[in-house]
Amino acid sequence: MADRTSSTIVIKGGRPEITAVIADLEGYPEWAGGIHGVEVLEARPDGRPARVRMTIDAGPIKDTIALAYEWDGDEGVRWTLVEKGNVVTSLHGSYRLTERDDGTEVTYELAVDSRIPMIGMVKRKGEKMIIESALKGLKRRVER
Repeated sequence: MADRTSSTIVIKGGRPEITAVIADLEGYPEWAGGIHGVEVLEARPDGRPARVRMTIDAGPIKDTIALAYEWDGDEGVRWTLVEKGNVVTSLHGSYRLTERDDGTEVTYELAVDSRIPMIGMVKRKGEKMIIESALKGLKRRVER
């Protein structure tokens, strides 16, 4: 797996509130650019998604994939690709939440590999665009 791309934002809200928005994967098409459909295939006993199918349209990457989620309470979540799509061959990501005096620091890390050959710089730029869009959308959703 290649190096991950990451970015951080501070959101006015506590970890439980932010985690609730992150865990509402079916709501992502309303605020997360590039996500066009989410179907929860399996949920954990606490109701959080364990496995989902997702349709994405993020620039050169248009695909339907399945992801498995591992939750760490309200401190974060990690996901990994469990069913490849036609384009996406590998995907690992995470949100980490750290409380601060002025809100919660949210760090999003992402690494995506695809069947489309891309030089590293272009790939990182695409990952960065996905991350920045998701963090800004998450901030707007939580702070509204």
